[in-house]
Amino acid sequence: MFATPAYAQTAGAAAAGPMDMMLQFLPLILLVVLFYFLMIRPQQRRMKAHQQMVADLKRGDQVILSSGMMGKVVRVEDKEIGLEIATGVTVKVVRTMIAEVRVRGEPAPANDSKS
Repeated sequence: MFATPAYAQTAGAAAAGPMDMMLQFLPLILLVVLFYFLMIRPQQRRMKAHQQMVADLKRGDQVILSSGMMGKVVRVEDKEIGLEIATGVTVKVVRTMIAEVRVRGEPAPANDSKS
């Protein structure tokens, strides 16, 4: 006797239209769009900028490797570059390991930390 009205209420809720289904997935769709604009798109831009920087390397550029080592480009090849890290010391480095390019003559940033 008491179960009949409760059963009728749940059966009516189960027959919801496609619009209600769309409203349930709306937050998920918004999260995917937000994730794309905040995470994926900026990473793709950084990757393109890095590839362009590595492609534009030329002899005489001052570079910083991802390990923090600094040097001057003395030889440019397809996949590798020759990097002079000290006078008379040249090492081969894979191009993709270059983190930053400093043009010749650019001063190093001032160290404001006081120890």
